Amino acid sequence: RAMGLPLICMPGVEADDVIGTLAAQATAQKLDVLIVTGDKDMAQLVNQHVTLIDTMKDQTLDARGVKDKFGVRPDQIIDYLALMGDSSDNIPGVPKVGPKTAVKWLNQYETVDNLMAHSEEIGGKVGESLRENLDLLIMSQALTTIKLDVDLDYECDSLHFTEPDREALAEYYRELQFSTWVRELALDESHLPDDTDHAPRDTPAVKADYNTILDAANLDEWLSTLAASELFAVDTETTSLDAQQARLVGLSFCVEAGKAAYLPLAHSYAGVPAQLPFDETLAKLKPILENPALKKVGQNLKYDAIVLAHHGINLQGIAFDTMLESYVFEAGTTRHDMDSLAMRHLDHKTIAFKDVAGSGKKQLTFDQIELSQAAPYAAEDADITLRLHQALMPEIKKAPTLLKLLEEIEMPLLPVLARTESNGVLLDAHLLGQQSLELGAKLGEIENACHNAADEVFNIASPKQIQAILYDKLGLPVLKKTPKGQPSTAESVLQDLANEGHTLPQLILEHRSLAKLKSTYTDKLPKLINPATGRVHTSYHQAVAATGRLSSSDPNLQNIPIRSKEGRRIREAFIAAPGYKLLAADYSQIELRLMAHLSGDERLVKAFKQGKDVHSATAAEVFGVAIEDVNTEQRRRAKAINFGLIYGMSAFGLARQLTIGRAEADDYISLYFNRYPGVKKYMEQMRKIAADQGYVETLYGRRLYLPEINSRNYNRRQYAERTAINAPMQGSAADLIKLAMIEVDSWLRKEAPDTLMILQVHDELVLEVPEDKLETTEVKIVELMTGVADLQVPLEVDTGIGDNWKQAH
Repeated sequence: RAMGLPLICMPGVEADDVIGTLAAQATAQKLDVLIVTGDKDMAQLVNQHVTLIDTMKDQTLDARGVKDKFGVRPDQIIDYLALMGDSSDNIPGVPKVGPKTAVKWLNQYETVDNLMAHSEEIGGKVGESLRENLDLLIMSQALTTIKLDVDLDYECDSLHFTEPDREALAEYYRELQFSTWVRELALDESHLPDDTDHAPRDTPAVKADYNTILDAANLDEWLSTLAASELFAVDTETTSLDAQQARLVGLSFCVEAGKAAYLPLAHSYAGVPAQLPFDETLAKLKPILENPALKKVGQNLKYDAIVLAHHGINLQGIAFDTMLESYVFEAGTTRHDMDSLAMRHLDHKTIAFKDVAGSGKKQLTFDQIELSQAAPYAAEDADITLRLHQALMPEIKKAPTLLKLLEEIEMPLLPVLARTESNGVLLDAHLLGQQSLELGAKLGEIENACHNAADEVFNIASPKQIQAILYDKLGLPVLKKTPKGQPSTAESVLQDLANEGHTLPQLILEHRSLAKLKSTYTDKLPKLINPATGRVHTSYHQAVAATGRLSSSDPNLQNIPIRSKEGRRIREAFIAAPGYKLLAADYSQIELRLMAHLSGDERLVKAFKQGKDVHSATAAEVFGVAIEDVNTEQRRRAKAINFGLIYGMSAFGLARQLTIGRAEADDYISLYFNRYPGVKKYMEQMRKIAADQGYVETLYGRRLYLPEINSRNYNRRQYAERTAINAPMQGSAADLIKLAMIEVDSWLRKEAPDTLMILQVHDELVLEVPEDKLETTEVKIVELMTGVADLQVPLEVDTGIGDNWKQAH
């Protein structure tokens, strides 16, 4: 109802019967009906006005479709289902009767009533079964029949869409954690300023004129057109989504909206038309693709750049990337894939890959797709990319900070990430295999310990069995319940129970942690080694995290645990090549330094400027002692306060982390704010800015949208407020490491081409450096990283050197 959809609830009546009644009413009025369902029972409703659509299978059934699918007419479906039965609906049917027999009988006798009248004519055991179960058949027939005469309070022609209740919708979306819909709803409201209206644009229809390039004359014509264009879109079609493994199949180009071409190079199905020679054609394209003066736009061009590099082409002139334009323009509010952006900004539904390649196990690689389908799909990609750029850039230009963010950080970073991914990192697969064996043995020991603690054998991976043992058998306190009212076995709950001194929850947590390390890293990483390079090549994602942080996948290197001994050991397997060492350079306490800069708090700024240990300095301020008298426990508590307040931690959260009382935690926070009033003022200011404009910004103008900042739900509003405080620091830290990557990459290419940047993880860069150049490289990297920004406090970089990542870190 909140969505503006009519809702019919009839106590004691099945939904099928309500649908059937409405369909019958519509048919009587000669109105066309489309029933969205995968339920075969509904096929009995099909007639000249009623059609079924199964959206899961993309299948539509009219009367002919029913006959083709089931072998009987729609008016025979009731009898067909009654004969077969349906265990999922508790319809018994006739034993031994399957679909073939049911179709055969109904084709011969037309109806079940006529079949029963001639049941003596049916021979064999199936005939005996029919005659013995006539009562079951009659009951099954009744159960299968959808009612068409339910007494409804509605007539079908009175059911209409109404305007949605946006306030109610927002509450439902938040409650049900439909975060994307919450953001979209907020964007439709007044949370965003007028100059960044994110609603879909009204765009004129564009007539597509797509060309398939199959002869030299046509290619030469397009090469001339590309060489003369101010900007053109380019896209590759390949054999794989993995850029390191993918081989080029073809390229598409677009020079103006609706005018695009596909150049097939390596389609290899039976009967494929003659294509231009692969190497010779790429040689003709190379000067254009490598010309930095010819500007290109693409969607996720990092992928295309890596693929082309494997074919000897260094893509240059990368001017714009529509994925990054969308990310800068509305990070955290929408998906940034082409299909989503085309619908959002162009109101255009693109050709889906599955529509040309199929899906599942039968999906074809692009080289197997016929040109009649491949060419329009590929050309559309380039066309839509150019049109998206034309829609997004005028909006970005309305906010100069967003334009600067795109031009000075995100776009220059793209080729840097492409090079870093291609560099890859060496792994010691033998060491990982050894660690897997050790982890397996340790997991077995922990599992036995769990069984001993429970005094019975149980499945340690089963939340249901864990729940029964912890709460029913051992009688541990129920700290939290699931939405269904069951005692929770979530990690946070087990951690609280472990903190209270309970053995089994601690063992289960340890088992989960080690099992994840084994399955995610020690078992999996060796399988990801590229056979051609002998290295692992992670894929960095620029347009995922709303804060601007990079994420990575295949493998995800951002989440290798650093706090546990076993997690740190995994880093031992990341090794340097012979004659090289790994150099790790990590920003020191970057978010605390950014808090000092953004808040301008005098004491905090002074502590960093004087090079003091900021946690000891905070302990001295909070506990009222000289900094040299701060003990280990006081520093630990001050560190928890420093980082806790950055992330908006409440007194309750601080109390839980330090295992102290709530009142004592309150006192610590009060003391902290008394000594650092600028921090408190900054936090209050961020909450107000967020509430007023719906977003906060980083130092470099990156916008972090907070659709729940004015929520009526206290918990959701409080979470948004905490995010408003932390996001500028986390986002600014992300911007700084990106700027550092750009500077370091530029220096490496000019001055140290034999040094490779191989990893970026959070605030850390890892490089593979020739042993004889370690000293000068270390000094230069620190200089570059500390020089990317001029803050009120100095940036500091910690470095380490080793044969492996653990040693270097």
